[in-house]
Amino acid sequence: MLAGLFAVAWAMTPIPDTTQKQATAQGSVIYYRDGKTVLARQGVDRKVVDLAKVPMHVRQAVIAAENRSFYEDAGVSVKGTGRAVWSTLTGQQLQGGSTITQQLVRNYYSGLSQERSVTRKFKEILIAVKVDQSKSKDWVLEQYLNTIYFGRGANGIQSAARAYFGKDVGELTVSEGAYLAAVIQQPSRFADPKGADLAAAEERWRSVIDAMGQTGALTPQQAAAEKFPELTAPKKPFELKGQAQYMLKQVTAELNRRGYTDEDINGGGLKVVTTFDKKLMAAAERAVKDVLPDNTPKKVRTGLAAVDPATGEVVAFYGGNPKRYDYDNAFSAKVMAGSTFKPYTLAAALDNGFDLSTRVDGNSPLRVASAKEPIPNEGERSYGQINLVRATQNSVNTAFVDLGQKVGLDKVAKTVEAAGIPADQLTQKTVPSFPLGVSSVSAVQNASGFSTFANKGVHLEAHVLKSVTDGTGHKVVVKPVSTRVVSEQAAADTTYAMQQVVKYGTGTAARLYDRPVAGKTGTTDNSQSVWFNGFTPQLAVAVDMFRVDNKTVRIPGYGTQFGGQLPAQIWRAFMTEAMAGKPVEEFPEPSDYGYSSDYSVPDQDRDVPQQEYTPPTDRDEWNTPEPDFSEPPVTDPPVTESPNDDRQDDQPEQTTQPTQAPDQPTTDVGPGATDDRSSSPTG
Repeated sequence: MLAGLFAVAWAMTPIPDTTQKQATAQGSVIYYRDGKTVLARQGVDRKVVDLAKVPMHVRQAVIAAENRSFYEDAGVSVKGTGRAVWSTLTGQQLQGGSTITQQLVRNYYSGLSQERSVTRKFKEILIAVKVDQSKSKDWVLEQYLNTIYFGRGANGIQSAARAYFGKDVGELTVSEGAYLAAVIQQPSRFADPKGADLAAAEERWRSVIDAMGQTGALTPQQAAAEKFPELTAPKKPFELKGQAQYMLKQVTAELNRRGYTDEDINGGGLKVVTTFDKKLMAAAERAVKDVLPDNTPKKVRTGLAAVDPATGEVVAFYGGNPKRYDYDNAFSAKVMAGSTFKPYTLAAALDNGFDLSTRVDGNSPLRVASAKEPIPNEGERSYGQINLVRATQNSVNTAFVDLGQKVGLDKVAKTVEAAGIPADQLTQKTVPSFPLGVSSVSAVQNASGFSTFANKGVHLEAHVLKSVTDGTGHKVVVKPVSTRVVSEQAAADTTYAMQQVVKYGTGTAARLYDRPVAGKTGTTDNSQSVWFNGFTPQLAVAVDMFRVDNKTVRIPGYGTQFGGQLPAQIWRAFMTEAMAGKPVEEFPEPSDYGYSSDYSVPDQDRDVPQQEYTPPTDRDEWNTPEPDFSEPPVTDPPVTESPNDDRQDDQPEQTTQPTQAPDQPTTDVGPGATDDRSSSPTG
């Protein structure tokens, strides 16, 4: 009868066909762009290695400590199993007695709980015997060494070697291997032993060495000569600090978009190389913190993003203080672009038959058939019929509204979208003011868009991953989507016009005196968001400033901000460091227009950069829908604030993402060729 029952149990207890996720999971390591410097670790600390990479003396130490008859038994220990069963039946504390194969079965296969019962033990024995019959001893030992927990957060022999001795498993000495074998019994106690625990660890280690002598792995002389190894100090748990928290969020998000699940990231043993440059990340943070005064109101937020035009790689960014906000200022926060949108309109025109000599209406006000009210320039200033270089240099609003009507807003929207701005963010692409930046964008999106001009009219998808290597060693190199946005000549001419902005217009504070720069300032109505977006041939960088409550960006001692002030200064501070030591590259030559003596140098008496203002021409037309944020918008009612009253900044900070309030027109004002920190809008 007993034989029959055993036969039935044997037949009904197959080897599970699945393994426990935790038993085989390998954590992923995320690196900076050099592929060597660790940015973050995700998931289980385990690195699976082949048995051949584990030195023989390390294997022998584990066998001597855990299961001396491993290579001779049938996967179970009759004596050990009998002792464990008796302890269970009599209600005594359960003892061990499990072989290496039994331990593997319990920790490796699905369907076996850690419950201590006779039923579970019997099932474990049956499966262990079947595994021993169907798998080689070396296979069992390899899985065991890669599965077992060693303390210090280390799963598997390779991670344990790194955790305890700072070396790979193949470099372990006899003494070190014996210590890891000793740890298996009490991993928590022996992880960092001191006092009585250290004495116990040394005693356990000596017993393993003696056991190796008894099994013949060591001679008596060798065993006697072994000394207790020196353990490295335990490393603190990997902690993400500062911008690394935002970096990890973006890396995880892009991995998900590219088909990697959270399970892959936490247990797939991925090696992820990002696009982030550690030195440039530090430079971005320094630029923001060094330029902004210490008394900057807490509700004022600043974002910076740097994109390599040739690859689309986001090499650096500054996203703010992660201790204060869950979302970042560079990728997540989207605010009105203001006049940084005008170059997209210019590029669309130049790509559709217009040239830099094209004359547009710079008079104020400008009447547009689809607008109920005329659109004025700041202070009703009129420029007459002006060419596109002067229109860009002085950021003349009416000129760009007129240009948008001439080229067609559908073509402008197509250019903007091709340059990487998502179509669902272009919510007002049919209104006359669309060229003036009523759409909301992130710093990364705007930097990526301008990288198109630096890359001769070709946009490469902005991304944060360089390569991903999975647990099997298969490497995937990220290949960003490439899009021809405008012709090479249109990009060159657009760049030329933006160079005049930095040389003579609203962006002079961004000049780099050792190399050419092209860029554009942007300031929305009431300075709710202020921008400087510019580039050299090697790097495109956008800087924006805004408030979480959508009020005027005002800095004590610096006054109301415009794009050509602190944003331009932050841009210059970052680029000065980022470009240090880099070769000076020239922009492509513009069309023949660029060499005309009539226009290459502005009339200093007439070409004074204006403070732009684009008023609403139709109440419904100017109603700006809320952009698509990943965080809920600010819902608190507005608080009345006088121009010089920053007392609201003493109140608890809001942590929701900014959203441009409806019915807010866009302006672009600038301090001209000087940095007048105390200046304020006059219209």
